[in-house]
Amino acid sequence: MILFVNIREQDMVVGGSDTSSNTIEFAMAEIMNQPEILKKAQQELEAVIGKDNIIEESHIHKLPYLQAVMKETLRLHPVLPLLVPHCPSETCIVGGYTIPKGSRIFVNVWATQRDPSIWENPLKFDPERFFNDSKWDFYGSDFNYFPFGSGKRICAGIAMAERMVMYSLATLLHSFNWELPHGEKMDLSEKFGIVLKKKIPLVAIPTPRLSDPSLYE
Repeated sequence: MILFVNIREQDMVVGGSDTSSNTIEFAMAEIMNQPEILKKAQQELEAVIGKDNIIEESHIHKLPYLQAVMKETLRLHPVLPLLVPHCPSETCIVGGYTIPKGSRIFVNVWATQRDPSIWENPLKFDPERFFNDSKWDFYGSDFNYFPFGSGKRICAGIAMAERMVMYSLATLLHSFNWELPHGEKMDLSEKFGIVLKKKIPLVAIPTPRLSDPSLYE
């Protein structure tokens, strides 16, 4: 049996798995670190889904607060802090600087999205800054917020990542209450590399919160 796989699709699946799981881990850590955010997210989930049902993909677009949580997570913890390197095919001038042909260009989106001249309280995890604000999207239309890059080389897996992260995060928050092991404190430090990771992996204890135990089967 011969299996043909589209290389672009294969790259999306392989590249999107690790980055999506890292985003979910950061989101869970930030949410658990602020119980009021956890409460708001779960209240929204209950209003849309109820406690006698499970999350479906059709629910995702009805969760604006959770969408804001995802956007804020990617602002503070972009999965590719320096994005994908760029290389100009011709010498060009950008912002008064000459960029020679063949240069390798890295864009520090991590620093841009924490710039205090752009963002109020930039180091605070605050989903409210994105709540019901259509100005900010994932498509690089504003260079103050572009966690997936911009232009022709923008991440091809935005739609997949958005659905995977939102669906997984919604399921975790809707189905369980979460707490840290007794005596532990939340650590939000980062480990830098090509992909941004949580320095100390998150360990959390889930408690079922749905009304019908059969929903967990």
